[in-house]
Amino acid sequence: MNRSLQPARAVGNSTANHWLSILCLALACLLLPAQLLTEACADGAAPKTRRVRLRYAAEVRDVPKDAKDVKLWMPFPPNNDDQQISNITVGSDVPTSVSTEGEYGNQILSLAMRAPIEKPVRVELQVDVLRREHRNAGAATGKVGAANKPEKIAPRWLERDALMPIDGKVLELALATTRGRESRLEQVRAIYDHTVSTLKYDKTGTGWGRGDIAYACDAKRGNCTDFHAVFIGLCRARGIPARFEIGFSLPTDQSSGPIAGYHCWAAGYVPEFGWVPVDCSEAQKHPEMRDYFFGAHDENRVTFSTGRDIRLNPPQQGERLNFFVFPYAEIDGRPYDKIDCKVEFENLSEKP
Repeated sequence: MNRSLQPARAVGNSTANHWLSILCLALACLLLPAQLLTEACADGAAPKTRRVRLRYAAEVRDVPKDAKDVKLWMPFPPNNDDQQISNITVGSDVPTSVSTEGEYGNQILSLAMRAPIEKPVRVELQVDVLRREHRNAGAATGKVGAANKPEKIAPRWLERDALMPIDGKVLELALATTRGRESRLEQVRAIYDHTVSTLKYDKTGTGWGRGDIAYACDAKRGNCTDFHAVFIGLCRARGIPARFEIGFSLPTDQSSGPIAGYHCWAAGYVPEFGWVPVDCSEAQKHPEMRDYFFGAHDENRVTFSTGRDIRLNPPQQGERLNFFVFPYAEIDGRPYDKIDCKVEFENLSEKP
């Protein structure tokens, strides 16, 4: 059966008295949240957008005949300054619910089934997404524009993660990387450049993909998770707040089809400029985009969750999740990994 769900948070639209702008730019800016308004209008260009429909399906298969309790959790994409979620439907044979975990504010779709369980547990989430390019033009150029109101930063963005210590060798590397860089923005840029220059996007062998900063620094290779563990870990070691986001890249060479794997990215916080978006792994894969990906996330992505070491809601009995982008299941209180997951997209017209 299908039933519609309303997202837990809504995105508000802000207006601004930007009377000196030309009319078309003013109208474009009026549709954006306040943070994006400042960033977009700072260099005279409104952020690019992309509209897609996402289908995210999960199936817990080969459920043991003697199973008494099956639980499934899926990330539920948020509304925020970078994306707007609408036309939400959930298809499932059993009731589902959406809740919010307390540490990062991630939304989680979950369900529970009790014996007898006579068939696979399936659920499909479908949403329409309006994704906006996130550009911090001031940070990219180093020029402070309109006065930026400092945010109250959650302490979590300065703390270590299980696979990302911020003391010892990590602290030594952070200090060496930022030596001679006086401003916070210069330090963030130095950490970004170090990460892009010293790591190679390489998914051969074992050890990659966990966001293990010790592995990434020693092997000097990995995927996006490893790149951003280095960036975030070095930032936090220097006392610079940094956050982790994960979701899916949207293919740019086709209008519909499957999405093969996840993608993650990061941001560092500089009081004069706000959050500075970075994508270190994409910058390494595309050297011509290196300057762009310091201060920007393109519109070809969708966020599903934020942060690492995730305690779900309702809480799982297993360990905290390293990150949360694919479904997680437990049977009778134990982690269960026989889960099939399929993510598909199709482009929508720019106008709803």
